[in-house]
Amino acid sequence: MKLLDALKWRYAVKKMNGTKIPAEKLDNILEATRLAPSAFGLTPYSIIVVEDEETRKKLQPAFYNQSQVVDGSAVIVFATWTSVTEKEVGEYMADIAEQRGVAVETLNDFAGYINGSLKNLTPEQASIWAAKQAYLALGFGLVAAAAEEVDATPMEGFMPDAVDEVLGLKALGLHAAVAMTLGYRDAANDYLVNAKKVRRVNEKLIIKK
Repeated sequence: MKLLDALKWRYAVKKMNGTKIPAEKLDNILEATRLAPSAFGLTPYSIIVVEDEETRKKLQPAFYNQSQVVDGSAVIVFATWTSVTEKEVGEYMADIAEQRGVAVETLNDFAGYINGSLKNLTPEQASIWAAKQAYLALGFGLVAAAAEEVDATPMEGFMPDAVDEVLGLKALGLHAAVAMTLGYRDAANDYLVNAKKVRRVNEKLIIKK
């Protein structure tokens, strides 16, 4: 399926049919999220993949009992780091040095630039900044799912603290920011399955200067 056709095909599915996603498709979607752009390349979040049915049942109340959480194949939670310190930046520099085959000392200026930029942020600003990076990964995941002909529903309507509790995220220094469910549409019971996709037309949306 061509990209634009895939994007026209996808929608925020409300009812899923319980069919499991093939492991290869799930892996491809997750790899796309890994390759998403991120400020400095730092990716200040973790991607939590919840396939276990009992855990998804525990999560469902935190998502206001939306059925996709249990009727889908997986819930993907993008959980931001609650703090970004020189330690995390140092670990990232080590990854760059290893993967690019360079001495870590050659990255000192880059590390200093990142650390200096982050120190200028208030805790609230840092939280918003990290969430923006997670949303970029979410977007890539949604597009990748469409390309794999897997249904994906982005989910902001949930109780983050409750999700943190179920998944034990606080102990990991993480906080749920946004999520998506993956699965396959229940065409017989989803009222949106045949609805025309409505977006603002180009003339209203796109401003050319």
